[in-house]
Amino acid sequence: MKIMSRRIKFALAFFAMTLAGDLLGPLPARAQTQISFYYPVAVGGAVTKIVDAMVADFEKANPDVKVKAIYSGGYQDTITKILTALKGGDAPQVAVALSTDMFTLIDEDAIVPYDDLVKGEAGKSWFSSFYPAFMQNSQTGGKTWGIPFQRSTVVLYWNKAAFKEAGLDPEKAPATWDEMRDFATKLTKRDASGNVSQWGVEIPSGGSFPYWLFQGLATENGAILMNPEGTKVAFDEPAVVEALQYWVDLTLKDKVAPSGLVEWGTTPKDFFEGKTAIMWTTTGNLTNVRDNAKFPFGVAMLPAKLRRGTPTGGGNFYLFKKSTSEQNAAAVKFVQFMTSPEQAARWSIATGYIGVSPAAFETRALSDYVASFPPAAVARDQLQYAVAEFSTHDNQRVTKVFGDNLQAALTGTKSAAQALKDAQAEADRLLRSYQ
Repeated sequence: MKIMSRRIKFALAFFAMTLAGDLLGPLPARAQTQISFYYPVAVGGAVTKIVDAMVADFEKANPDVKVKAIYSGGYQDTITKILTALKGGDAPQVAVALSTDMFTLIDEDAIVPYDDLVKGEAGKSWFSSFYPAFMQNSQTGGKTWGIPFQRSTVVLYWNKAAFKEAGLDPEKAPATWDEMRDFATKLTKRDASGNVSQWGVEIPSGGSFPYWLFQGLATENGAILMNPEGTKVAFDEPAVVEALQYWVDLTLKDKVAPSGLVEWGTTPKDFFEGKTAIMWTTTGNLTNVRDNAKFPFGVAMLPAKLRRGTPTGGGNFYLFKKSTSEQNAAAVKFVQFMTSPEQAARWSIATGYIGVSPAAFETRALSDYVASFPPAAVARDQLQYAVAEFSTHDNQRVTKVFGDNLQAALTGTKSAAQALKDAQAEADRLLRSYQ
């Protein structure tokens, strides 16, 4: 009887639950957490399609999270939009911004350190999985503020057909400053009237990034342009002046590079069209070059003076304040997905940016790609010589002062020494309150 009574009670309860379901309808699905994601479109190629596909795969694997991807223009546009959105109370939960924006975002009290959300051994293990060179622009004050995503170095590209035509070994890139000057002299083509149809070398000097290309030269001459705390700069040191003088001489004295300012965005186009035989640009242009160069080309580490050297570059993932705990958790999950070895390998193959962890290069996809296309390993191998990209507090104004004075020297308006002396004085003034 007791067993029968229990069965009757269970049947009645089940009937009541079924009736309630008929009356109330199906229970609601678990609510989605929505996060907004700002992403800069800063290099050539259909990067939005690649990001869209990665976001779609994340959402498929995490149906409880909805990612609203907002393409925010170039890097400078992105940081401006982020800071404006913060002041307006509509900040994103996650964004890719320059690794060098770390100090600015900290000073604006805009971002959350990852250590607050991924704690203990799990956090330490995750942070240490990335290449140490990339973490130099991601950590400060004992905390991790950025996670590397589209990271790069400056590399040298050369046109092998142009080298062969000039009597140079097409398989050998210039390994030193002297070699680059000598090679560029042989590669520059002039007609009887002195008009140039092919320059020996182009190093972009226009736009927002002259400091980045110049940092490669300064590092190769043994100079470090800022302290790790981002409070002091060393623009007017003799080694820095010598590096700028070398760059100026390529244009004004040796006449193997174009006069005036060489624009960042047009340099790859000049390379494709045979207007320059050597160019310096980001490894993030590697896939663009592979797809558009109609001649055999090579990729090499930057040439050395006292040492090899390059700054790292590119963007990190940042997490923003004024997000709910659910949004923060979803944003961390999204960043972990996007920087996982498999996705980092996918991103590297699609764009040319460096797989941000050794584990990315151990994936079958990227290891096979490197085996079939060895230039994809050059930037990774150059990381052993890399330094942190130039970054300070009040970074936008300091880099503008620096870039304006570099451009003044390159156009002959100021001497290299005077330009760097002026840049040092103004940077000291801007950074005084942070010291």
